[in-house]
Amino acid sequence: MTKIILFNKPYDVLCQFTDGEGRRTLADFIPVKNVYAAGRLDRDSEGLVVLTDDGPTQHRISDPGHKLAKCYWVQVEGVPSAGTLTQLQNGVSLNDGLTAPAGARLITEPALWPRLPPIRHRAHIPTTWIEITLREGRNRQVRRMTAAVGHPTLRLIRHAIGSWQLGELRPGEWRELDGFQPPLRAE
Repeated sequence: MTKIILFNKPYDVLCQFTDGEGRRTLADFIPVKNVYAAGRLDRDSEGLVVLTDDGPTQHRISDPGHKLAKCYWVQVEGVPSAGTLTQLQNGVSLNDGLTAPAGARLITEPALWPRLPPIRHRAHIPTTWIEITLREGRNRQVRRMTAAVGHPTLRLIRHAIGSWQLGELRPGEWRELDGFQPPLRAE
């Protein structure tokens, strides 16, 4: 049976098991052998990482060709207008081309754990939370998209991959899924 692990990656942790520079990695949290991250989260991003011991499953999760939805809660500087959200939804021009259409909507601030270190706070610049859903996976895509529309990302948390959700996992916690899992689907 395929092993699937859901992990809440803390801020400042590399999404790999080894590092020659002494930085924190998945190995500092997950003692399970022969599992690998299906996709990555940047060191300065937080949230859901799926690990598996099955190569085809890893490929189906991480390969953008399968269009598996990945959903992010994003705290940005400023207050995006309806036009800005439409721009995010329709695609944003980046240095590597136009992004695919994405889900983008304003959300209330989610109930989250404190980030250590905390994000910078500017008394005269409000912040807003956006939920962004992607079906492609470019390097630092969410951060580049929000910056391109004039609202730099301050905090980024992936809370869902396909039908898997972060749920109640606290930073650094993981759980192995038990029994038969429904097939991955593009939602």
